[in-house]
Amino acid sequence: MRIKLDPESNALHIRFAERPIVESEEVTKGLILDFDDQGRVVGLEILNVSEQFSPEDLQSIQEERPSFNKQD
Repeated sequence: MRIKLDPESNALHIRFAERPIVESEEVTKGLILDFDDQGRVVGLEILNVSEQFSPEDLQSIQEERPSFNKQD
């Protein structure tokens, strides 16, 4: 899993797998799911993240960035 906080776009990106994204769908306001070619969720994006999390939580996210342990 990989987590990226993008302060410029005020978004949090979470990737569950390194498979290519072929489709994205906003499932509710501010929450976008990314799908691979088999319809599996491979990532999600949270928009307006500063409105969803406290500054302390965002700092914690920036400090702890998990990465993929294996190739998918």
